[in-house]
Amino acid sequence: MASKIPAGDVWNIIDNDEQSQWFGRTFRFDFSYISNDEIKEIYKDYIWQNYKVGNKTIYSLYNDVNTCFRRFVRFADIRNLSNLKNMTNIDVEKYMSFLRTFVSEITGKPISSSSQKGSFVSLRSVVGWCRLHRPEDVPATEIFTGNEYSGFTRKVKIDFIPDDVLVQINEALKSEENLYLKYGVVILESTGMRIGDLLKLRIDCIKPHLISGYTIEWMQHKTRKMMPPMPARRECVEAVEKLIELTADIRNEAIEKDKDILMIWKNPEGNILNIRSQAFAQRWLGKFIRDNNIKDADGEYYTLKSHQFRRTLGTDMLSKGININVVQQVLGHADPSITKRFYADVKDKERAEVFKKVGVIGNINKLQSSAFDSVTEFEWFIDNKDKCVAGLCDGYCTKPVTDGSICPRLLKRQKCYTCSRYITTPEYLEAHKLHLANLEKQLVEGTIYGKHYSEHFLPTIEILKTIIERLEGLQNGE
Repeated sequence: MASKIPAGDVWNIIDNDEQSQWFGRTFRFDFSYISNDEIKEIYKDYIWQNYKVGNKTIYSLYNDVNTCFRRFVRFADIRNLSNLKNMTNIDVEKYMSFLRTFVSEITGKPISSSSQKGSFVSLRSVVGWCRLHRPEDVPATEIFTGNEYSGFTRKVKIDFIPDDVLVQINEALKSEENLYLKYGVVILESTGMRIGDLLKLRIDCIKPHLISGYTIEWMQHKTRKMMPPMPARRECVEAVEKLIELTADIRNEAIEKDKDILMIWKNPEGNILNIRSQAFAQRWLGKFIRDNNIKDADGEYYTLKSHQFRRTLGTDMLSKGININVVQQVLGHADPSITKRFYADVKDKERAEVFKKVGVIGNINKLQSSAFDSVTEFEWFIDNKDKCVAGLCDGYCTKPVTDGSICPRLLKRQKCYTCSRYITTPEYLEAHKLHLANLEKQLVEGTIYGKHYSEHFLPTIEILKTIIERLEGLQNGE
């Protein structure tokens, strides 16, 4: 199969997967930036073989070449790495440090933690693939520990849209002039579908229910499966009807494969195009928030992401007492644990704020300066972290002394779970489990102070369960 690899450093590949949201798009793979011929040849082989067998989508491979690989190649040039075979765990550590300080050429700002992780995982995938298909080109011994970036980007609470912000959004939609955005948001709110699925929604997605009302169904492109018909709210049905009416003339002029696509538009040059997710989810939503002065509880412009409508639907359903398995089916997840962990929570503002403060990391030695108010505090903690645990039995305090006075909570040996200065790591997992077991026992059996006193343990029990779940995830390399 290697002989079929396209010649040259620039490949133009068309996405021919009819179930892909990028169907028909031509992707330009440019390897010319890779100066080292050996690394270039490995990357080309990796991309081509994964494309041919369908292990990864074309869009994912395209992102590898144009973003993730590019960052590693920059690092390899700096480190004078001429191949992958001679890489060591030290190089891996250095690469992680390189990503932490990497500045995007587009934004001029350091890349996000999720981008750092994506670039790192991309390199790990290439090395892992080579172990099976090109073992002579990678180190004979393992260079990855397996828990790099574990818990690094994991959120403590579900990122749903607060009720007060949702009220502002729905009020502003009444007068929104961008009809694609107006009706698109209504559909997202009603169904919880992904933005990519919305932009490929077809005009026949709404069908009459056999008994009463209507249902909506769509292709879930991530799993390449049709979602089973689900009841459609009146607002959702009307939004689809309005978009069908809005795009009728445009669809008549469109090429055959786009005639049934709902979200298409004609640009000022007269070209009929599919609406891109970047336009809808970034430019349009961002402009919508600013134009309508939609702000959060802190008085700042609310940062709205299209995926939050999906999390908000799941959270609303669970908060109303709907079984988690039903929520799972509505969102199209393979397992209810995914729904519970990332998409559905009890909608309680105070509880969400408390959980936001819980500090859990995989390794105390990888705590970054961003967790501190100043570089001086960070340097002090690095020098004294072995002493910081003295006042706690289940974690670290990153600032035990303020203005010469020891924190009163530390002096009383109280639990510091909701303090922004508290950090815990997997080494204290058993201590948390023991504390949870003791609290639950008291909750069941009561104390000498009575049941009412025991009920004050409930918030701590909930926080401990979250801490334990996250620490177990770190231990298991999740």
